[in-house]
Amino acid sequence: MFEKLMNIDRRIIFVLVAVVVIIPTLIPIRLPTRVAEPTQKLYDYIDELPPGSTIIMAFDYGPSSLAEPEPMAKAVLQHCFNKDVRVIGITLYANMPTLADKLMQKIATENGAVYGEDYTFLGYRPGALQVILGMGTNIAGVFETDYHGTAIAEIPMMENITNYDQIDLLLDLAAGSSTEAWIIYANTRYNLKIAAGVTGVIIAQMYPYLQTNQLVGFMPGYLGATEYEKLLNAPGDGTIGLNTASFVHLLIIGLVALGNIAFFIQRRREE
Repeated sequence: MFEKLMNIDRRIIFVLVAVVVIIPTLIPIRLPTRVAEPTQKLYDYIDELPPGSTIIMAFDYGPSSLAEPEPMAKAVLQHCFNKDVRVIGITLYANMPTLADKLMQKIATENGAVYGEDYTFLGYRPGALQVILGMGTNIAGVFETDYHGTAIAEIPMMENITNYDQIDLLLDLAAGSSTEAWIIYANTRYNLKIAAGVTGVIIAQMYPYLQTNQLVGFMPGYLGATEYEKLLNAPGDGTIGLNTASFVHLLIIGLVALGNIAFFIQRRREE
């Protein structure tokens, strides 16, 4: 038996992984989650914004990494629409406009938000630093039209918005170094409030900015999305993703433990 455990067929492992992925996805299992300070601070900041406030949501990730930022975007959009906080969507990634636009439309439809009044999507313009700096002076000078070709002047919610002075927060949903760029060029130069939702691989580098108050808060990967959903009392893709990852990790830990136990027992018998 111990030899079989040490030489288990990889196909069995694949089947076990498939099972622990499928079950949490199909059955709403909610593992206990404690809301950490970074997510709580972001939630509180948005929750305390008065109705009619405006935030910018930057979809700064690509299709290959959307699994983590997308649940964060859904949760924050839902929160904003329920609080009557207007959202301006943009992206610094050339391959994201269509995906970001569809996501905003989907959440807006689910929450009764109206395009042009409650939210708008401006799309993409090349030159990330030029975009960030240019919007600090004149947003319409960078985005003459929205993603659908409507002139900025014709969008009702943009009527009194000229630059960052009228923006209450920028939330950067990032899979790379874009958050640092927003902090350096928008926060430092224009004093724009910045928050972030980042993928797991760049969580650690966000904490120094939180400690220096250059970030008002941030969501760390699937965990951050799950925490935000818990605060909204609306479990969604973040909760499903975190639960699935947790069960897969538990399976791997269990298999490693069994393999080591079998190895030491087998070696002891041979001795």
